[in-house]
Amino acid sequence: MVKEMVESIAKLIVDKPEEVKVNVLEGTQTNVIELRVAKEDLGKVIGKEGRNAKAIRTLLNAIGNKMHKRIHLEIIE
Repeated sequence: MVKEMVESIAKLIVDKPEEVKVNVLEGTQTNVIELRVAKEDLGKVIGKEGRNAKAIRTLLNAIGNKMHKRIHLEIIE
């Protein structure tokens, strides 16, 4: 569920949606979402002053609270 949400949001933002890859590392208390995008799309995912990344992280925090887990987003080049 979380993986598909992050993937679809990222694909809407970037110019090369075919290069968006999302990997989920699940732990007992924390899940790590690794988001990989094309090098030229990195700035678009992060956004001006980090606004896009912050918005995605806010959504993940809301989902994590519901699941009683922490969800951490890592944006990887």
